[in-house]
Amino acid sequence: MTRRQTSLAGAALLAILLTGGLVVWFSESVQDALMARVIAGRAAQRRSLHNPEALNVVFCGTGSPLPDPARSQPCIAVYAGTELLLVDAGGGAASRLTMLRAPLEQLSGVLLTHFHSDHIGGLGDVVLQSWAAGRHAALPVYGPEGVARVTEGFMAAFALDASYRTAHHGQALMPPGGARLTPHTVAVPDADAVVTVLERGQLRVQAFRVDHSPVDPAYGYRVDYRGRSVVFSGDTIQQDILARVGEGADLMVHEALSPHMMLAVADGLEAAGDAQRAQIVRDTLSYHATPVEAAETANAAHVRLLVYSHVVPPPPNAVAERMFLRGVDAVRDHDVVLGFDGLHVELPVGSTEVHQHDLR
Repeated sequence: MTRRQTSLAGAALLAILLTGGLVVWFSESVQDALMARVIAGRAAQRRSLHNPEALNVVFCGTGSPLPDPARSQPCIAVYAGTELLLVDAGGGAASRLTMLRAPLEQLSGVLLTHFHSDHIGGLGDVVLQSWAAGRHAALPVYGPEGVARVTEGFMAAFALDASYRTAHHGQALMPPGGARLTPHTVAVPDADAVVTVLERGQLRVQAFRVDHSPVDPAYGYRVDYRGRSVVFSGDTIQQDILARVGEGADLMVHEALSPHMMLAVADGLEAAGDAQRAQIVRDTLSYHATPVEAAETANAAHVRLLVYSHVVPPPPNAVAERMFLRGVDAVRDHDVVLGFDGLHVELPVGSTEVHQHDLR
């Protein structure tokens, strides 16, 4: 083909593309047809991970109170047999779960580690979205002493909203019971105790105390299902009980705060004249574990995979991620993942395999 022929062919292709674009832009019927195709495609992609042959962990919120467009506040979904449980329900949890096309109508419980706002702020929307999806019974919420106050507060705050939705859609579609929360206070008597929260079929959930003082009590959780297991640190400083309870777990989800990065943030705020927030940032160092400490705990527990969540501060790029993980390689140079919203860890039963998927 000559240069002139190539040029003419390119011009013809451009004309076709432009014509097609103009048709889409001005034709309402074409627009409607395209929208219908997109909706049908997304509906078909709805994910159900209720596979009895695996324990599935989906990260729907790996952030913190600090603003981060890429990370919702703490929320992790656990699929075990017919159960769908959430560990915490921070701000943005319901939106992220919906974007990940989670089957929210199958939500069977929420495990709260403690009552800081970034761990409970999204609970009202989780109730609404799972209710609208088809969950009709009251939602069980498990947590430390105080969980009844939290659930009562959310029900009071959303009572009018719930009444409007039942009146609008009818009791058959949105029965009032689906808007309710049922609190279950989990009492862990001391720092060495491990308490069974629930046990249904081959699923067992246990709670234990962690040190997030002055927040007290604060809990971590361990979930076991058909020989596979995951342990959640909750918010805590480095503690021996995590290694003890997490011994041999397939997955450890551990919070982490980078001290050198947070001190830089505090110095920057102070230099800008914001002394109050600078001091608040410095105060956070006293009740969180560092990435290196979390890696040491994972090693002590002999876990297969360590995933960092509740990442502080939010790393906006690869350089910041490298800074966040500084020193970790010297402690644990394998099976370490900086968690992100949409990470799916699959633990097939009857094996020791650990599979990672990106659901974004």
